[in-house]
Amino acid sequence: MDAQELAQYLADAPPSVVRLEIEKHFNALTDRQKRYAHFVSRACFEGSRIVARQISPESEPIYDFILALHKSSGGDWKALQAKAGISDEELDHFLQYAAQFLGNNGNYKSFGDAKFIPRCPEPVFAALASTSPEAQKFYNATSGAIFSTDKPALLHLGYPEEGHMTTYYPDSPDITKTEINAVSEWMEKQGLLPENTRLAKKKDGSFDLLIASAVTTVPGEGGDIGKETTFTLKDGDLAGKTINLVYGDYSKELAAIAASSRKAAENADNENQRKMYEAYANSFEKGSLLDFKDSQRFWIRDMGPMVESNVGFIETYRDPAGIRAEWEGFAAVVNLERTRAFGALVEAAPSLIPHLPWGKDFEKDKFLSPDFTSLEVLTFAGSGIPVGINIPNYDDIRQTEGFKNVSLGNVMSAKAPNEKIPFIAEKDLDIWKRYRDDSFEVLVGLHELTGHGCGKLLQETSPGQFNFDKENPPISPLTGKPVTTWYKPGQTWGSVFGSLAGSYEECRAELVAMYLGCEFPVLKIFGFGDGSVDMDGIAGDVLYASYLSMARAGLTSLEMWDPKSRKWGQAHSQARFSILKCFLEAGDDFCKLDYNGDDLSNLTIKLDRSKILTAGRKAVGDYLQKLHVYKSTADVEVGGKFYSDMTDVEPEFWGKKIRNEVLRNKQPRKVFVQANTYLDEATGKVTLKHYDATPEGMIQSWVERNV
Repeated sequence: MDAQELAQYLADAPPSVVRLEIEKHFNALTDRQKRYAHFVSRACFEGSRIVARQISPESEPIYDFILALHKSSGGDWKALQAKAGISDEELDHFLQYAAQFLGNNGNYKSFGDAKFIPRCPEPVFAALASTSPEAQKFYNATSGAIFSTDKPALLHLGYPEEGHMTTYYPDSPDITKTEINAVSEWMEKQGLLPENTRLAKKKDGSFDLLIASAVTTVPGEGGDIGKETTFTLKDGDLAGKTINLVYGDYSKELAAIAASSRKAAENADNENQRKMYEAYANSFEKGSLLDFKDSQRFWIRDMGPMVESNVGFIETYRDPAGIRAEWEGFAAVVNLERTRAFGALVEAAPSLIPHLPWGKDFEKDKFLSPDFTSLEVLTFAGSGIPVGINIPNYDDIRQTEGFKNVSLGNVMSAKAPNEKIPFIAEKDLDIWKRYRDDSFEVLVGLHELTGHGCGKLLQETSPGQFNFDKENPPISPLTGKPVTTWYKPGQTWGSVFGSLAGSYEECRAELVAMYLGCEFPVLKIFGFGDGSVDMDGIAGDVLYASYLSMARAGLTSLEMWDPKSRKWGQAHSQARFSILKCFLEAGDDFCKLDYNGDDLSNLTIKLDRSKILTAGRKAVGDYLQKLHVYKSTADVEVGGKFYSDMTDVEPEFWGKKIRNEVLRNKQPRKVFVQANTYLDEATGKVTLKHYDATPEGMIQSWVERNV
């Protein structure tokens, strides 16, 4: 790999380390609420080693290596530098790598799924390792993988048969997509959910389905599909092959998580919280996703809590098959002032959704008004921190029982010092800087509530039973004819659309937000304008900033596209690139890229503010309508091809010229230093400890977390 190519994989120098501010909000809680938040926080962080193991084989020993160096030196990095005989710059490069590693919970970027490697040479890490027997042990356990770049495909997460990195299919280099899909189809028929599983192919051709649980044998009362653990497939691609259910994946971690969950239940504010954490504990102990689904039902019912949380195997973006989920968990305090605006948005949602470009046949019979809160994050454990969340991801719960939305305020507002803003024209910088946070909050609200919250899946819910009139099917607005496809019994949105599902759904939700963001009464809810159409006033400024931000996000997303594998490394980036293409193809000179010469220097976005409500909104609506109808009708054949075409990167102009300019201007992604909580067993009081927004502060926070 040449130096220019290698440069894109080097750790950020310096990384953008910011602190999640929480003290004011945490201090306002009662002692009981603080204890509840403490035990939830512990349950979240106790899964950190699970995340590391889900990313790469070397991530956990790298984690232990960093912590061992801090412990052996007492956090005196200058003394350690002298002992190792390395320079100031070399120490800085180690600390910068360590901060980015801990901020991503592994050595692959949470946003982009690409490996990052230290900027210093390998002997620097070897010299640091030699200062401590414990550190040496963990460094040896990384087997050279910290610096290895000899197999370019391994620098990206993906399928084993394509040479990419994944630990969702451990020790299975020759497992194929066909085999993975065949096991998934078998699980679907059995009613065995995949989120807390990994799949290993053994030398004899059989398969071990690893189930995350504290118990290491099938629970006495049976697992989610009974007491049987060995199955021989009778038909299909794996006819004659054996699948073994193996309990106890992440056993030690899940035992600790279950214990903290039971402590959280003891300190709950209400019955729904207590039942939720009892269900969590049962799920993590027994490996039951049916128990986990119960926890999500209690979570939906826990309306308006002061401490909000969710824990478990949630998002499936990083499994190449798009069905197995990464561990994550959060504990956060409700910001009552900002929550009022989201509450008003929830009240307005039933009147907003009919504006979307499809008829009632493609929409839920009744909008299930969810809880929508603005949160200040105390703890977010996982590989990265989003700005908004809409869960649970189980369609059978979402369609009939509801969901909840949260906006993570202190994540959204966290700013890095001296942040550069490429690709926004000089004339637009003032408006963009002034309203980017406000416009982002509006879009996050619409994305989570109406984007992920809208839409009906046409289903055969059980054999012969349909949630639509089978004899008079809905008329597709795309063809003008009755629909001919729908979800069959046992099928879910994720199982039908597979690895495309995550990005496709994020794109659909982003488009809903862009479409409904043009409704000026929505902007009034957030304090902008009087609800009347006014593109020249403050509401127009916010709307313009939102469209500029989306176009810019589409441009910068090319950092997450790999030209060698022609693979997107991040679901949201893939979605936003396609939305930029949608803007550029809108016609009427709505959106253009402005640049000088062949090298594309001074690349900026030129977007006509006066055409947002006409050409812009029409293009967004047309794109959204297609994605929505294909999703509603389970039309993966047409919908999958359409979305793949929209997210395709033309290799010369986009994949080379534009992408090179994006990489030349790329900014470090923020990594967050989070506080720790401490319980005094004698008094029952919980205290909070913050850390400096530096690489050293990041490392200290993890050492003192003791997980």
